Amino acid sequence: MVDTAASQATTRIPVGAEGAGSAVGAPYEVLVGTGLLGELPALLGERAQRVLVVHPRALRATGEAVREDLLAAGYEALLAEVPDGEEAKSAQVAAFCWGVLGQAGFTRTDAVVGVGGGAVTDLAGFVAATWLRGVRVVQVPTTLLAMVDAAVGGKTGINTAEGKNLVGAFHPPAGVLCDLGTLATLPVNDLLSGMAEVVKCGFIADPRILELLEEDGATGASGAVRDPASPLVRELVERAVRVKAEVVGRDLREAGPREFLNYGHTLGHAVEHVERYAWRHGAAVSVGMVYAAELAQLAGRLDPAVVDRHRAVLGSLGLPLTYRGDRWPQLLEAMRRDKKTRGDLLRFVVLDDVGRPGRLEGPDPSLLAGAYVEISR
Repeated sequence: MVDTAASQATTRIPVGAEGAGSAVGAPYEVLVGTGLLGELPALLGERAQRVLVVHPRALRATGEAVREDLLAAGYEALLAEVPDGEEAKSAQVAAFCWGVLGQAGFTRTDAVVGVGGGAVTDLAGFVAATWLRGVRVVQVPTTLLAMVDAAVGGKTGINTAEGKNLVGAFHPPAGVLCDLGTLATLPVNDLLSGMAEVVKCGFIADPRILELLEEDGATGASGAVRDPASPLVRELVERAVRVKAEVVGRDLREAGPREFLNYGHTLGHAVEHVERYAWRHGAAVSVGMVYAAELAQLAGRLDPAVVDRHRAVLGSLGLPLTYRGDRWPQLLEAMRRDKKTRGDLLRFVVLDDVGRPGRLEGPDPSLLAGAYVEISR
Protein backbone atom coordinates (compact mmCIF):
# COMPACT_ATOMS: atom_id res chain seq x y z
CA MET A 1 0.00 0.00 0.00
CA VAL A 2 1.22 3.53 -0.69
CA ASP A 3 2.51 5.48 2.28
CA THR A 4 1.09 8.79 3.47
CA ALA A 5 3.96 10.90 2.15
CA ALA A 6 3.71 9.38 -1.30
CA SER A 7 -0.03 10.01 -1.30
CA GLN A 8 0.60 13.78 -1.32
CA ALA A 9 2.37 13.74 -4.68
CA THR A 10 0.69 13.77 -8.09
CA THR A 11 0.80 10.48 -9.96
CA ARG A 12 0.92 10.69 -13.75
CA ILE A 13 -0.34 7.63 -15.60
CA PRO A 14 0.29 7.65 -19.36
CA VAL A 15 -2.32 6.39 -21.80
CA GLY A 16 -1.07 5.40 -25.23
CA ALA A 17 2.55 6.23 -24.46
CA GLU A 18 4.79 6.51 -27.48
CA GLY A 19 6.59 3.31 -28.32
CA ALA A 20 3.99 1.15 -26.60
CA GLY A 21 2.12 0.19 -29.75
CA SER A 22 -0.50 2.82 -28.98
CA ALA A 23 -3.89 2.64 -30.63
CA VAL A 24 -5.01 5.82 -28.90
CA GLY A 25 -3.50 8.44 -31.18
CA ALA A 26 -1.97 11.34 -29.27
CA PRO A 27 -0.76 10.11 -25.87
CA TYR A 28 -2.22 11.76 -22.80
CA GLU A 29 -1.97 11.46 -19.04
CA VAL A 30 -4.32 10.70 -16.19
CA LEU A 31 -3.26 12.72 -13.15
CA VAL A 32 -4.16 11.40 -9.70
CA GLY A 33 -3.70 13.62 -6.67
CA THR A 34 -5.20 16.68 -4.99
CA GLY A 35 -5.42 20.33 -6.01
CA LEU A 36 -5.06 19.58 -9.71
CA LEU A 37 -7.02 22.42 -11.33
CA GLY A 38 -3.76 24.31 -11.90
CA GLU A 39 -2.93 21.66 -14.51
CA LEU A 40 -5.94 22.58 -16.65
CA PRO A 41 -4.46 25.38 -18.82
CA ALA A 42 -1.57 23.20 -19.97
CA LEU A 43 -4.01 20.50 -21.06
CA LEU A 44 -6.24 22.96 -22.94
CA GLY A 45 -3.36 23.95 -25.16
CA GLU A 46 -1.99 27.29 -26.29
CA ARG A 47 -4.49 27.80 -29.13
CA ALA A 48 -7.69 27.52 -27.14
CA GLN A 49 -9.50 30.81 -26.58
CA ARG A 50 -12.96 29.60 -25.56
CA VAL A 51 -13.75 26.82 -23.10
CA LEU A 52 -17.14 25.30 -22.32
CA VAL A 53 -17.40 23.83 -18.82
CA VAL A 54 -20.11 21.15 -18.73
CA HIS A 55 -21.33 20.33 -15.23
CA PRO A 56 -24.42 18.87 -13.54
CA ARG A 57 -26.87 20.88 -11.46
CA ALA A 58 -25.55 19.30 -8.28
CA LEU A 59 -22.07 20.71 -8.98
CA ARG A 60 -23.09 24.27 -9.84
CA ALA A 61 -20.59 25.76 -7.37
CA THR A 62 -17.78 23.54 -8.65
CA GLY A 63 -18.52 24.42 -12.27
CA GLU A 64 -18.51 28.11 -11.42
CA ALA A 65 -15.18 27.74 -9.58
CA VAL A 66 -13.62 26.07 -12.64
CA ARG A 67 -15.01 28.83 -14.86
CA GLU A 68 -13.55 31.55 -12.62
CA ASP A 69 -10.14 29.87 -12.70
CA LEU A 70 -10.28 29.76 -16.49
CA LEU A 71 -11.35 33.41 -16.72
CA ALA A 72 -8.42 34.34 -14.49
CA ALA A 73 -6.13 32.42 -16.83
CA GLY A 74 -7.33 34.49 -19.78
CA TYR A 75 -9.88 32.17 -21.40
CA GLU A 76 -13.40 33.05 -22.49
CA ALA A 77 -15.15 30.48 -20.29
CA LEU A 78 -18.80 29.51 -20.48
CA LEU A 79 -20.94 27.14 -18.42
CA ALA A 80 -23.41 24.50 -19.59
CA GLU A 81 -25.43 23.21 -16.67
CA VAL A 82 -26.99 19.82 -17.43
CA PRO A 83 -29.27 17.44 -15.51
CA ASP A 84 -27.84 15.18 -12.82
CA GLY A 85 -27.06 11.53 -13.53
CA GLU A 86 -28.14 9.62 -16.61
CA GLU A 87 -30.69 12.29 -17.53
CA ALA A 88 -27.74 14.28 -18.88
CA LYS A 89 -27.03 11.66 -21.53
CA SER A 90 -29.71 12.47 -24.07
CA ALA A 91 -29.83 13.90 -27.58
CA GLN A 92 -31.75 16.88 -26.23
CA VAL A 93 -29.06 17.77 -23.70
CA ALA A 94 -26.30 17.27 -26.28
CA ALA A 95 -28.19 19.60 -28.64
CA PHE A 96 -28.38 22.21 -25.86
CA CYS A 97 -24.58 22.05 -25.50
CA TRP A 98 -24.09 22.30 -29.27
CA GLY A 99 -26.28 25.40 -29.19
CA VAL A 100 -24.06 27.02 -26.57
CA LEU A 101 -20.96 26.22 -28.64
CA GLY A 102 -22.52 27.59 -31.82
CA GLN A 103 -23.79 30.81 -30.28
CA ALA A 104 -20.37 31.46 -28.70
CA GLY A 105 -18.54 30.83 -31.98
CA PHE A 106 -16.43 27.87 -30.82
CA THR A 107 -13.80 26.85 -33.36
CA ARG A 108 -11.70 23.71 -33.77
CA THR A 109 -8.98 25.12 -31.53
CA ASP A 110 -11.35 25.70 -28.61
CA ALA A 111 -12.13 23.12 -25.94
CA VAL A 112 -14.68 21.45 -23.68
CA VAL A 113 -14.15 20.51 -20.03
CA GLY A 114 -16.36 17.88 -18.39
CA VAL A 115 -16.76 18.28 -14.62
CA GLY A 116 -18.78 15.63 -12.82
CA GLY A 117 -19.58 11.96 -12.70
CA GLY A 118 -19.51 9.41 -15.48
CA ALA A 119 -22.70 10.63 -17.12
CA VAL A 120 -21.32 14.15 -17.51
CA THR A 121 -17.90 13.03 -18.75
CA ASP A 122 -19.63 10.74 -21.29
CA LEU A 123 -21.78 13.66 -22.46
CA ALA A 124 -18.97 16.22 -22.53
CA GLY A 125 -16.78 13.84 -24.49
CA PHE A 126 -19.57 13.18 -26.99
CA VAL A 127 -20.26 16.89 -27.44
CA ALA A 128 -16.54 17.50 -28.04
CA ALA A 129 -16.30 14.56 -30.43
CA THR A 130 -19.18 15.78 -32.57
CA TRP A 131 -18.66 19.57 -32.58
CA LEU A 132 -16.83 20.44 -35.83
CA ARG A 133 -16.00 16.70 -36.04
CA GLY A 134 -13.88 16.88 -32.93
CA VAL A 135 -12.47 19.46 -30.52
CA ARG A 136 -10.25 19.02 -27.50
CA VAL A 137 -11.80 17.76 -24.26
CA VAL A 138 -10.35 17.59 -20.75
CA GLN A 139 -12.16 15.46 -18.20
CA VAL A 140 -12.37 16.39 -14.51
CA PRO A 141 -14.15 13.42 -12.90
CA THR A 142 -15.58 14.03 -9.44
CA THR A 143 -16.78 10.49 -8.58
CA LEU A 144 -14.83 7.30 -8.08
CA LEU A 145 -16.76 5.64 -10.90
CA ALA A 146 -15.81 8.36 -13.35
CA MET A 147 -12.17 8.40 -12.24
CA VAL A 148 -11.56 4.70 -12.78
CA ASP A 149 -13.84 4.13 -15.73
CA ALA A 150 -15.92 6.67 -17.63
CA ALA A 151 -13.46 9.56 -17.87
CA VAL A 152 -10.51 7.43 -19.01
CA GLY A 153 -10.25 5.83 -22.42
CA GLY A 154 -12.12 8.04 -24.85
CA LYS A 155 -15.44 6.21 -25.07
CA THR A 156 -18.17 8.84 -25.20
CA GLY A 157 -21.89 8.48 -25.64
CA ILE A 158 -25.51 9.22 -24.91
CA ASN A 159 -28.49 6.98 -24.23
CA THR A 160 -31.62 6.42 -26.29
CA ALA A 161 -35.00 4.97 -25.40
CA GLU A 162 -33.72 1.64 -26.71
CA GLY A 163 -30.65 1.34 -24.51
CA LYS A 164 -27.56 2.77 -22.87
CA ASN A 165 -24.64 4.27 -24.82
CA LEU A 166 -26.05 3.20 -28.19
CA VAL A 167 -25.00 6.53 -29.75
CA GLY A 168 -21.42 7.62 -29.25
CA ALA A 169 -17.91 8.08 -30.56
CA PHE A 170 -14.34 7.21 -29.64
CA HIS A 171 -12.71 10.53 -28.73
CA PRO A 172 -9.71 10.39 -26.36
CA PRO A 173 -9.32 13.35 -24.00
CA ALA A 174 -6.33 15.66 -23.88
CA GLY A 175 -5.98 14.72 -20.23
CA VAL A 176 -7.87 13.58 -17.13
CA LEU A 177 -7.61 15.23 -13.72
CA CYS A 178 -8.58 12.82 -10.93
CA ASP A 179 -8.62 15.16 -7.94
CA LEU A 180 -9.13 12.85 -4.97
CA GLY A 181 -10.25 15.81 -2.86
CA THR A 182 -13.57 15.81 -4.72
CA LEU A 183 -14.38 12.39 -3.26
CA ALA A 184 -14.68 13.88 0.22
CA THR A 185 -18.23 15.07 -0.46
CA LEU A 186 -19.29 11.83 -2.17
CA PRO A 187 -21.95 9.84 -0.26
CA VAL A 188 -20.46 6.56 0.97
CA ASN A 189 -22.93 4.55 -1.13
CA ASP A 190 -21.70 6.30 -4.27
CA LEU A 191 -18.10 5.67 -3.28
CA LEU A 192 -18.76 1.97 -2.73
CA SER A 193 -20.77 1.74 -5.94
CA GLY A 194 -17.76 3.05 -7.83
CA MET A 195 -15.70 0.31 -6.24
CA ALA A 196 -17.50 -2.20 -8.48
CA GLU A 197 -15.43 -0.97 -11.43
CA VAL A 198 -12.28 -1.26 -9.30
CA VAL A 199 -13.21 -4.86 -8.43
CA LYS A 200 -13.75 -5.52 -12.14
CA CYS A 201 -10.17 -4.42 -12.85
CA GLY A 202 -9.03 -6.79 -10.13
CA PHE A 203 -10.79 -9.79 -11.61
CA ILE A 204 -9.72 -9.19 -15.20
CA ALA A 205 -6.15 -7.98 -14.75
CA ASP A 206 -4.81 -7.04 -11.30
CA PRO A 207 -5.39 -9.60 -8.51
CA ARG A 208 -3.64 -7.32 -6.01
CA ILE A 209 -6.77 -5.14 -6.06
CA LEU A 210 -8.80 -8.07 -4.76
CA GLU A 211 -6.19 -8.84 -2.10
CA LEU A 212 -6.18 -5.23 -0.86
CA LEU A 213 -9.97 -5.25 -0.57
CA GLU A 214 -9.97 -8.63 1.18
CA GLU A 215 -7.34 -7.47 3.65
CA ASP A 216 -9.32 -4.31 4.34
CA GLY A 217 -12.60 -6.21 4.58
CA ALA A 218 -11.23 -8.16 7.51
CA THR A 219 -11.41 -4.94 9.55
CA GLY A 220 -15.20 -4.80 9.21
CA ALA A 221 -17.54 -1.94 8.33
CA SER A 222 -14.97 0.69 9.36
CA GLY A 223 -12.48 -0.37 6.70
CA ALA A 224 -10.27 2.18 4.95
CA VAL A 225 -12.09 1.58 1.65
CA ARG A 226 -14.90 3.75 3.05
CA ASP A 227 -12.55 6.69 3.63
CA PRO A 228 -11.89 8.58 0.37
CA ALA A 229 -8.82 10.24 1.92
CA SER A 230 -7.19 6.91 2.81
CA PRO A 231 -3.99 5.68 1.14
CA LEU A 232 -5.95 2.50 0.26
CA VAL A 233 -8.50 4.35 -1.86
CA ARG A 234 -5.70 6.19 -3.64
CA GLU A 235 -3.86 2.96 -4.42
CA LEU A 236 -7.05 1.33 -5.68
CA VAL A 237 -7.75 4.30 -7.96
CA GLU A 238 -4.23 4.25 -9.36
CA ARG A 239 -4.26 0.49 -9.92
CA ALA A 240 -7.64 0.58 -11.67
CA VAL A 241 -6.57 3.50 -13.88
CA ARG A 242 -3.37 1.67 -14.82
CA VAL A 243 -5.40 -1.39 -15.87
CA LYS A 244 -7.63 0.70 -18.08
CA ALA A 245 -4.75 2.77 -19.46
CA GLU A 246 -2.82 -0.34 -20.46
CA VAL A 247 -5.80 -1.91 -22.23
CA VAL A 248 -6.97 1.27 -23.94
CA GLY A 249 -3.44 2.02 -25.12
CA ARG A 250 -3.52 -1.21 -27.12
CA ASP A 251 -7.13 -1.17 -28.27
CA LEU A 252 -8.96 2.16 -28.48
CA ARG A 253 -11.88 1.00 -30.59
CA GLU A 254 -12.77 -2.17 -28.71
CA ALA A 255 -11.64 -4.51 -31.46
CA GLY A 256 -9.91 -6.90 -29.07
CA PRO A 257 -8.79 -6.82 -25.43
CA ARG A 258 -10.70 -3.63 -24.59
CA GLU A 259 -13.85 -5.75 -24.62
CA PHE A 260 -12.60 -7.30 -21.38
CA LEU A 261 -13.27 -3.98 -19.64
CA ASN A 262 -16.95 -4.77 -20.19
CA TYR A 263 -16.83 -7.59 -17.65
CA GLY A 264 -20.19 -7.60 -15.86
CA HIS A 265 -21.62 -4.93 -18.15
CA THR A 266 -23.80 -7.03 -20.47
CA LEU A 267 -26.30 -7.92 -17.77
CA GLY A 268 -25.39 -4.77 -15.81
CA HIS A 269 -26.49 -2.44 -18.60
CA ALA A 270 -29.66 -4.50 -19.01
CA VAL A 271 -30.46 -4.06 -15.31
CA GLU A 272 -29.93 -0.31 -15.63
CA HIS A 273 -32.23 -0.18 -18.65
CA VAL A 274 -34.98 -2.21 -16.98
CA GLU A 275 -34.69 -0.07 -13.85
CA ARG A 276 -34.84 3.10 -16.00
CA TYR A 277 -31.44 4.08 -14.60
CA ALA A 278 -32.70 4.31 -11.03
CA TRP A 279 -29.95 1.82 -10.03
CA ARG A 280 -26.39 3.02 -9.55
CA HIS A 281 -24.12 1.83 -12.35
CA GLY A 282 -21.76 0.07 -9.95
CA ALA A 283 -24.62 -1.80 -8.30
CA ALA A 284 -25.82 -3.08 -11.67
CA VAL A 285 -22.29 -4.08 -12.72
CA SER A 286 -21.87 -5.94 -9.41
CA VAL A 287 -24.88 -8.10 -10.21
CA GLY A 288 -23.57 -8.46 -13.77
CA MET A 289 -20.19 -9.77 -12.61
CA VAL A 290 -21.79 -12.37 -10.34
CA TYR A 291 -23.98 -13.44 -13.26
CA ALA A 292 -20.98 -13.67 -15.62
CA ALA A 293 -19.12 -15.76 -13.05
CA GLU A 294 -22.07 -18.13 -12.67
CA LEU A 295 -22.35 -18.36 -16.45
CA ALA A 296 -18.66 -19.20 -16.79
CA GLN A 297 -18.98 -21.87 -14.12
CA LEU A 298 -21.96 -23.49 -15.85
CA ALA A 299 -19.99 -23.41 -19.12
CA GLY A 300 -17.20 -25.36 -17.40
CA ARG A 301 -14.70 -22.53 -17.58
CA LEU A 302 -14.48 -21.15 -14.04
CA ASP A 303 -13.77 -22.79 -10.70
CA PRO A 304 -16.59 -22.43 -8.14
CA ALA A 305 -14.11 -20.91 -5.67
CA VAL A 306 -13.69 -17.89 -7.96
CA VAL A 307 -17.47 -17.50 -8.16
CA ASP A 308 -17.56 -17.50 -4.36
CA ARG A 309 -14.79 -14.90 -4.34
CA HIS A 310 -16.96 -12.60 -6.45
CA ARG A 311 -19.71 -12.76 -3.86
CA ALA A 312 -17.31 -12.30 -0.96
CA VAL A 313 -15.48 -9.25 -2.33
CA LEU A 314 -18.53 -7.49 -3.73
CA GLY A 315 -20.62 -8.38 -0.69
CA SER A 316 -18.00 -6.92 1.65
CA LEU A 317 -18.59 -3.58 -0.10
CA GLY A 318 -22.32 -3.82 0.43
CA LEU A 319 -22.95 -4.19 -3.29
CA PRO A 320 -25.93 -6.26 -4.54
CA LEU A 321 -25.36 -9.84 -5.64
CA THR A 322 -28.89 -10.73 -6.79
CA TYR A 323 -31.75 -9.37 -8.88
CA ARG A 324 -35.46 -9.94 -9.31
CA GLY A 325 -36.35 -13.36 -10.67
CA ASP A 326 -39.38 -12.09 -12.60
CA ARG A 327 -37.36 -9.74 -14.84
CA TRP A 328 -35.50 -12.30 -16.95
CA PRO A 329 -37.55 -11.79 -20.18
CA GLN A 330 -36.99 -8.02 -20.07
CA LEU A 331 -33.30 -8.42 -19.29
CA LEU A 332 -32.82 -10.89 -22.14
CA GLU A 333 -34.49 -8.49 -24.56
CA ALA A 334 -32.28 -5.62 -23.36
CA MET A 335 -29.11 -7.73 -23.68
CA ARG A 336 -29.96 -8.54 -27.28
CA ARG A 337 -29.69 -4.81 -28.04
CA ASP A 338 -26.31 -4.55 -26.31
CA LYS A 339 -23.41 -3.16 -28.37
CA LYS A 340 -21.44 -6.37 -27.78
CA THR A 341 -24.08 -8.51 -29.52
CA ARG A 342 -23.13 -9.63 -33.03
CA GLY A 343 -26.09 -10.56 -35.22
CA ASP A 344 -28.24 -12.84 -33.09
CA LEU A 345 -25.32 -13.99 -30.94
CA LEU A 346 -25.10 -12.73 -27.38
CA ARG A 347 -21.49 -12.16 -26.33
CA PHE A 348 -20.25 -12.16 -22.76
CA VAL A 349 -16.90 -11.40 -21.19
CA VAL A 350 -16.18 -14.28 -18.80
CA LEU A 351 -13.24 -15.48 -16.75
CA ASP A 352 -11.24 -18.67 -17.06
CA ASP A 353 -9.50 -17.60 -13.83
CA VAL A 354 -8.63 -14.40 -12.02
CA GLY A 355 -6.64 -12.30 -14.47
CA ARG A 356 -7.62 -14.52 -17.42
CA PRO A 357 -10.63 -12.96 -19.18
CA GLY A 358 -12.12 -14.41 -22.32
CA ARG A 359 -15.25 -14.36 -24.43
CA LEU A 360 -18.33 -16.57 -24.50
CA GLU A 361 -20.33 -16.26 -27.72
CA GLY A 362 -23.84 -17.53 -28.26
CA PRO A 363 -24.21 -19.57 -25.06
CA ASP A 364 -27.06 -22.07 -24.96
CA PRO A 365 -30.29 -20.46 -23.68
CA SER A 366 -30.41 -23.05 -20.91
CA LEU A 367 -27.02 -21.82 -19.63
CA LEU A 368 -28.21 -18.22 -19.69
CA ALA A 369 -31.37 -19.06 -17.79
CA GLY A 370 -29.53 -21.37 -15.39
CA ALA A 371 -27.02 -18.69 -14.46
CA TYR A 372 -29.86 -16.26 -13.85
CA VAL A 373 -31.52 -18.68 -11.49
CA GLU A 374 -28.34 -18.57 -9.41
CA ILE A 375 -28.57 -14.79 -8.96
CA SER A 376 -32.35 -14.50 -8.67
CA ARG A 377 -34.05 -13.66 -5.45
